[in-house]
Amino acid sequence: MVANENSEQTNEKLDVLESTRTVISQALEKLGYPEEVFELLKDPMRLLTVRIPIRMDDGSIKIFTGYRAQHNDSVGPTKGGVRFHPNVTETEVKALSIWMSLKAGIVDLPYGGGKGGIICDPREMSFRELEKLSRGYVRAISQIVGPTKDIPAPDVFTNSQIMAWMMDEYSRLREFDSPGFITGKPLVLGGSHGRESATAKGVTICIREAAKRKNIDIKGARVVVQGFGNAGSFLAKFMHDAGAKIVGISDAYGALHDPEGLDIDYLLDRRDSFGTVTKLFKNTISNQGLLELDCDILVPAAIENQITEQNASKVKASIVVEAANGPTTLKATEILTNRDILLVPDVLASSGGVTVSYFEWVQNNQGYYWTEEEVEKRLEDVLVNSFENVYNTSKNRKINMRLSAYMVGVRKMAEASRFRGWV
Repeated sequence: MVANENSEQTNEKLDVLESTRTVISQALEKLGYPEEVFELLKDPMRLLTVRIPIRMDDGSIKIFTGYRAQHNDSVGPTKGGVRFHPNVTETEVKALSIWMSLKAGIVDLPYGGGKGGIICDPREMSFRELEKLSRGYVRAISQIVGPTKDIPAPDVFTNSQIMAWMMDEYSRLREFDSPGFITGKPLVLGGSHGRESATAKGVTICIREAAKRKNIDIKGARVVVQGFGNAGSFLAKFMHDAGAKIVGISDAYGALHDPEGLDIDYLLDRRDSFGTVTKLFKNTISNQGLLELDCDILVPAAIENQITEQNASKVKASIVVEAANGPTTLKATEILTNRDILLVPDVLASSGGVTVSYFEWVQNNQGYYWTEEEVEKRLEDVLVNSFENVYNTSKNRKINMRLSAYMVGVRKMAEASRFRGWV
């Protein structure tokens, strides 16, 4: 049973990588680039696999496998999160590093994409074990990372404490203070205001911009959020505070629905550290049922491949904004677009995190730190301009928003690679 589940997960990750390559190929073709540019960009330039031995609290030695992918550094240093999860695979890390390159291109940052991960279950590890693993990972990848090479950040099941351990280990290895080595740090160690909620804030800005194009008033708009982790919970709160009616939310165990609007503050207060809250309720619905609820705006903020060819025709929202990575398949994208549903793709919608990570890196390099208001204003400017660029490209070329976003995102990398003489 476990073997079958693992092989299904591997196939899903492979599908996500292949679909990413498909859209990159289409984008490059529309932009007029030759085949060798696709050959360069379809895989990371560098992929490091590491083995990390850790002495566990019970005295046993456990060997963990970790990865760091660096997609393309033609524009600048690579940038991307590190996730701690039992389902991390080499294929997933490769796909995510490509997405990070696209996000950096869309919001016009001087970065390429990077991504890292360790196969582990942090929910079953002690604080001390997590610290050892975090430090061991940095020692294992230290030769290929740094403030001007590759800059890690938080991701699934990692947080500011893990970033702090990683930064401290790196500064011991390099023997100089280097806060710019990593982003998503605590404020007292050179972190930036607004980093923790940046992804959700960026999604919120994209929702607002999409709603304008569809003439939907955010006040009173019915919103469904799939996923109640870091991005989903912040997003639900931001939308609730803006006057929207959150009619559905979900976590790994099920979904809640109330056509009159859920009490988001109550749910946030009751959720556990892993973002689960539905176990406290009896009248839950399935995640699949949640995606088919009658609403104005649907936000998949959980995992990949949630809206597929099978259920895309049942989606009742006017706008779908992808806060998760790869929640909508290519076939489903086509179905939604043909139904005149405005789909805001993940590489645009969830680019708030990397944008504020960039702000943090800039502040570290300057040694000068901004107020929360300054960070929010800069994020607003970047995301509004990026949304407008992708939306206008979509309209002018009569293509869907995903292909449009990929065209905007891939252009900078392709041009930089050409100027360098790589292709």
